[in-house]
Amino acid sequence: MNENNFPNPIMPGADPFVLLHDGTYYMYCTVENSEKLTDHHSFHTSVNKQDGYYVYRSQDLQSWENMGLCLSSTDVMGDKWFWAPEVLYRNGKFYMVYSAEEHIGMAVADSPLGPFRQTEKKWLYAEKAIDGHMFVDDDGTVYLYYVRLHNGNQIYVAKLSEDLLSIDVLYEDCLIKAEEPWETRDCLVAEGPFVLKHKGIYYLTYSANHTRCRDYAVGVAMSQSPVGPFEKFKGNPILHKNERFCGVGHHSFTTSRDGKVLICAYHCHDSYECFRPRRVCLNTARFVPGENGMDELIINGPQ
Repeated sequence: MNENNFPNPIMPGADPFVLLHDGTYYMYCTVENSEKLTDHHSFHTSVNKQDGYYVYRSQDLQSWENMGLCLSSTDVMGDKWFWAPEVLYRNGKFYMVYSAEEHIGMAVADSPLGPFRQTEKKWLYAEKAIDGHMFVDDDGTVYLYYVRLHNGNQIYVAKLSEDLLSIDVLYEDCLIKAEEPWETRDCLVAEGPFVLKHKGIYYLTYSANHTRCRDYAVGVAMSQSPVGPFEKFKGNPILHKNERFCGVGHHSFTTSRDGKVLICAYHCHDSYECFRPRRVCLNTARFVPGENGMDELIINGPQ
């Protein structure tokens, strides 16, 4: 598998998350305006509403089948602005952290296809927040990385309860905020966190700038602890626009079935002239030796 074997863009959608479960890939994303793509894509749907999330299934990461609505606004807290879902399989259940009405909630299902529901309709965090990401550490602790909406978008972390339905520990130190020149070209936005652990180091990847911006891009910061402090990579951004793709970001990572190939899912703008519909792309990623002895994360895109 290499960075050129995905027919990018894959399909309409934004903020994609790809779950590999029992050898099958499932994709969840923010709904965008949809249309039939060119003939070499199998994806087709007429979905054009933001009243929940749809789930897409694939065996090869190239042909995706719309399996229908997996979370409906009627089953959870929130009526609108359903963004950036993510799913974790744990203890025989599937847990979806989702954003709606600029708050985050947790819904549960027995299948990756849903339906994801809340027994008790409530927010996971009382204040305004979006873009939840669940990271499971080696000891089984589940950390929730998320974005607080104050003074721009800033990334924080919390420790989830054992049942994942509440927050046990709320850490008040900001992990990432937009400060660097590449991060502040359109608004003070740091969002879409996703953590990888490699050789004992925590790599916190994130997107910066407003998603409408052509310079929306992905950076990475490293720490020896899941709760920080994180030091930003001096070579940021690690995923950014080229002559064909722009507005690239709000990503997630999955792997090949054998776990040997790291794969990044992200969205791009429809074109340089049109922000929407945003579209999902896939490229491989890898760690390479760095100059200071710490490996660097490389995303082989956009292509």
